[in-house]
Amino acid sequence: MGRTLWLSVLGLAVLAAASPAAYAQRPYAGYVYPAGGQQGTTFQIRLGGQNLDGVDAVTVSGTGVQARVVEYFRRLGNQETTLMREQLTELRQAAKAAAAKEAAAAKSKGAPAKDKGKGTPATDKGAASAEMGMAATDKGMSMMEMGAASPGKGATAAAAGDEAATIIARIEKRFAENVQTPANASICSLVFVEVTVAPDAKPGPREIRLVTPRGATNPLVFDVGQLPEFSRKPMVSCTLQVLGKEEQALRKRPPEEEEIAVTVPCIANGQIAPGEVNRHRFQARKGQRLVITTEARQLIPYLADAVPGWFQPVLRLCDARGKEVAYDDDYRFKPDPILFFEVPQDGEYVLAITDALYRGREDFVYRVTIGELPFVTGIFPLGGRAGALPKILMKGWNLDAAHLVPPAKDAEAGVYQVTAVRKGLVSNSVPFAVDTLPEAFDQEPNNDPAHAQKVTLPLIVNGRIDRKDDWDVFQFTGHAGDTVVAEVMARRLDSPLDSLLKVTDAKGNLLALNDDCEDLGSGLNTHHADSYLRVDLPADGTYYVHLGDTARSGGPEYAYRLRISAPRPDFALRAVPTSVGLRSKNASSLPVYVLRKDGFAGPIKLSLKNPPQGFSATPATLSGTQEVVQLGLKADAGATKEPVTLVVEGRAKIEDRDVAHEAVPAEDRMQAFLWRHMVPAENLMALAFDPAYQPPPKRVPPPISPELQAKAKADAANLSAKNQKFTKNQVAGRLRQLKSLFEDGLLTDDFYNRRVAECQAAQ
Repeated sequence: MGRTLWLSVLGLAVLAAASPAAYAQRPYAGYVYPAGGQQGTTFQIRLGGQNLDGVDAVTVSGTGVQARVVEYFRRLGNQETTLMREQLTELRQAAKAAAAKEAAAAKSKGAPAKDKGKGTPATDKGAASAEMGMAATDKGMSMMEMGAASPGKGATAAAAGDEAATIIARIEKRFAENVQTPANASICSLVFVEVTVAPDAKPGPREIRLVTPRGATNPLVFDVGQLPEFSRKPMVSCTLQVLGKEEQALRKRPPEEEEIAVTVPCIANGQIAPGEVNRHRFQARKGQRLVITTEARQLIPYLADAVPGWFQPVLRLCDARGKEVAYDDDYRFKPDPILFFEVPQDGEYVLAITDALYRGREDFVYRVTIGELPFVTGIFPLGGRAGALPKILMKGWNLDAAHLVPPAKDAEAGVYQVTAVRKGLVSNSVPFAVDTLPEAFDQEPNNDPAHAQKVTLPLIVNGRIDRKDDWDVFQFTGHAGDTVVAEVMARRLDSPLDSLLKVTDAKGNLLALNDDCEDLGSGLNTHHADSYLRVDLPADGTYYVHLGDTARSGGPEYAYRLRISAPRPDFALRAVPTSVGLRSKNASSLPVYVLRKDGFAGPIKLSLKNPPQGFSATPATLSGTQEVVQLGLKADAGATKEPVTLVVEGRAKIEDRDVAHEAVPAEDRMQAFLWRHMVPAENLMALAFDPAYQPPPKRVPPPISPELQAKAKADAANLSAKNQKFTKNQVAGRLRQLKSLFEDGLLTDDFYNRRVAECQAAQ
């Protein structure tokens, strides 16, 4: 970010901490695994985050994808784990005693006890439930929801055993997932979600969010795929590394999990742990043109506490003998690597993926696609004029019989994603720009002023830096006092060109030069390689615009769009963050940033466009000197059942035109402890909630018996005599912990009532 905007964001963070909106307590999702799934399938995923208590819904953008929350594992405290261990010990001891009693009864009748295998009957049943994973969990939840209680006088021993086995399974699973000292506490609360993708769901990236009673989380990328998917076993939260003992935090997979077999074409999902290498073995045939693509940074663009500020994957392909046959650690200027491999002979191949620095954590999530799949390495031109789009040529792999899907004929000015389709399979997407200015193509030779291509302004030139050390030079006629803008669109359109731009007069005098120009609206770029300059012409005459590559590189893929025109004042808006939770019938504020273009310095009036019922905004104005303003939001009615979409609109008078633009929702993301970026999203979501609302209990225990109350009072008196007393806050905290564990189905009625009676007696 620019220094002033970066400081503004830091100031906003301080403001938000003291604001009634309490953005610091906003629900947060740090990763989703697996980060996608195949059309026509139902599967389970997990999301890690924080401030997710009460999570009850999931939203996925677009159509054709349904999702529901199955279970929530919040981070457990030390006292809660102690209570769960005590409960687990009691249940296991009771199971052991029951097994011994059954064996004695069988022996007295002269019949051998039933062979239960290893362990006691209850523990065997609990282990079986634990292996069943979510099925056992769902069974436990259904019992709780139906009001199942601990076995009383009328309950059967079988029912008691079933409940005990279910709770044992749930506690064991919680212990298996819980880490007391996680490497990153902000992603260790887990939400398990079931996802169903319709067979006709549109392939490509979506946005997935969790919804809690106090608002929705930030969005995460979730892909709808077309190929069979293979997913490695999910990781347990990584433990915090201790200086000098870092090896203790390394992931130690059992041998059978180090390598998995996959069948191509497919998508392989995984998470990289510290020091880990994931391997995928597959069969390939001679002559196959395999494309192996990686999604990692594309899924989670910025990691605040990692250097570099993202997962930096490395791909290595070996043959059956272990000989390396292909390697890549990035693709052009993007960190996610891609391999293009023509198979030399039939046989087995092993693809390995790891982090370049052998870092890792549960949010180091990847999706690797392997197969003879269409892949577009470049298009030309990179854009066209609205209403008269040109034919788009494409290059890449496996594009025979493929057709490109261009923007709609009536597409307005903007940047669109286009894809190629081959035999029903959709390729990667590449950006295509649409503008309203006249367009032309560069014409070689135009490498110096003597052979410059003559152009008439305003104009957008579509061209290429065809070879190393190539320059494209354009000649135009200007007048004294004219202001001319020259701007390159290349890196922002996925071109590898690192442009260098300069303007000279007829005598060769340098009037302006620019290499890189920061575009704060390009939230995913960390190298702002596109050039921009603005120059006031000193006299009537001939002028030249020179365009080359900073590193003197070039080639067919080094395409660009060069705008040469008078300034076109304009603006863009970013609303940060992408979700807000509002107390019902209360007001809050939403920061809105302005990105000014070509010198526009006029005021911009902000408001909500067609606000949903029950929501309103206090109009605000961005003056010509402001970069950010707080837009007041209000939830006029009561709580909303689900999030609604808000649209912030800015209006301004530019010259003789009334201009309106919608604000793009964005997340303020930190990269590598320092740099901040505004990452764009699809929607701005708002939820109104009643802070006094308390959801009904998920599970109601039976009343505490007088005998239990009397015993608890006697025990409390003994503790008091020994000067062991508890404060009201300690007792209240313990009661909250007991209630939460009980409602999560982790305590029996009997255990819960005994502990509650102890707390009540200690007050």
